[in-house]
Amino acid sequence: MNSRLVLAVAGWLLAAALATGTGVAVLGLLGRPLTGPAERPMTAEEIRLALARDTPGPPSPASTPAGATPAGSSGGETPDAATGRRLVSTGAGSLIARCDGGLVRLQSWTPAQGFEVDDVDPGPDDRARVKFESDEGRLEIEVRCAGGVPVPRITRHDD
Repeated sequence: MNSRLVLAVAGWLLAAALATGTGVAVLGLLGRPLTGPAERPMTAEEIRLALARDTPGPPSPASTPAGATPAGSSGGETPDAATGRRLVSTGAGSLIARCDGGLVRLQSWTPAQGFEVDDVDPGPDDRARVKFESDEGRLEIEVRCAGGVPVPRITRHDD
């Protein structure tokens, strides 16, 4: 009787282990881990490629509102005057902004590794902003429309 009980428990444990292993392997083949997000955020390069088109250069100083400074050497931006969209990429994160009818709206925002979104005002409004925060400091990107194209102003706050 004891040997039957031991064999039954061993068989049950073996079946459970095989079922678990098979489930994990199938999930791995589908490209989605057992734990974690079902979708991964787009990288800055993937966003850039998705928005890639023949785009004009940065806005002229005459079309930039007073006090606004385009993204500097710490990041990049890709305007698209035809669609009124702009990708703004910094070391703290990236966003895609769109102007429509003189109002700006943040279509997406993604913090960089080591950063998180502290606050976001996606619009639509005369301005939209997102704050990225890390242990080292904060970075705020405020976007307004000028000539139908989003114009970012980037402000760093070191802690």
